[in-house]
Amino acid sequence: MSNYRPFCRSTWLVAAAAVTASVLVTSPLHAQVARGDQHAALPEGAKSQPASDKSGPSTPANSSSAAGADQRDPGQKGIAGKAIDKVKEVAKSASDIFHRVPCLPPKGVAKTMGSLPHVASKLAAGQPVTIIAFGSSSTQGYGSSAPEFTYPNRLAAQLHRQYPGADIRVVNRGKGGEDAPEMMRRLQTEVIDAHPDLVIWQVGTNAVLRDLDPSETGKMVEDGVTRIQAAGADVVLVDPQYSPRVNERAASASKIIRLLNRVAELRHVSIFPRFEVMREWHEKQSIPIDSFVIADGLHMNDWGYACFAQLLGDDIIKSVGQIKLGVNVPADVRTYRPM
Repeated sequence: MSNYRPFCRSTWLVAAAAVTASVLVTSPLHAQVARGDQHAALPEGAKSQPASDKSGPSTPANSSSAAGADQRDPGQKGIAGKAIDKVKEVAKSASDIFHRVPCLPPKGVAKTMGSLPHVASKLAAGQPVTIIAFGSSSTQGYGSSAPEFTYPNRLAAQLHRQYPGADIRVVNRGKGGEDAPEMMRRLQTEVIDAHPDLVIWQVGTNAVLRDLDPSETGKMVEDGVTRIQAAGADVVLVDPQYSPRVNERAASASKIIRLLNRVAELRHVSIFPRFEVMREWHEKQSIPIDSFVIADGLHMNDWGYACFAQLLGDDIIKSVGQIKLGVNVPADVRTYRPM
């Protein structure tokens, strides 16, 4: 993964022109999120973590502080102008949120996720791309202060900045409280039928919290990965988060993480080791846990989602660069391996 570089004004100005013609993200109503990442979603009308939450290293920028925002009467601005302003806001917030605590590539984890041949080839060729973020409440975005600060939205914004002329669509298919059994029931209709080029599948946290049989979870995930691959999409698995409530069940979490790595190796797909990356934030980079996890001891905050998306996006961008350079990364090195 490449080092983080603050987004300069010229970068988001170029991206702004492209976003008016690109779909950023399709996501469910942000209010319908699960409390505690366990069972049912919150009642209708409930809200995610408020913007004033101080658990993160910094507070995301709002529209009034967006750099270069148009000072004219908003009523006189067209759709294109409003879209450009929105991109400016998101680009500035991405820079602002890392101002106090930068998002650094992990040193304690091997940094080459390997190739994503399908999605990378399409991006390199300038073809339309659909990415589906599949998972539970941390994909849906519980803990973020606003929908645009969920990890799928952050990832979409990063990819649009990197490829301003590309037609990139990131679809949020996160649903709070679910794990492999529930996800498998909607895999066909909400993922495969959408003909994605890449599926980022976050799974396993609720299996830990609900004491589900790890071996059964592994079998279901392997079956799901096989079906996604048969549909022609790349797959990235995302394991549980490093957080107090997951760490309370360390033995169960370790089993799930080992099984997900085994599935990745058997099916030759990528895995993003969220647990190890977040543990490094705390143990190696000395970032307090409450700087990236909200008060429930489980879900990430705006900074946590932003850094997760940044590192994941860096891997996708690297894979595109490999395709453009004609580098062929063997399938059997597509998974992270701790150093």
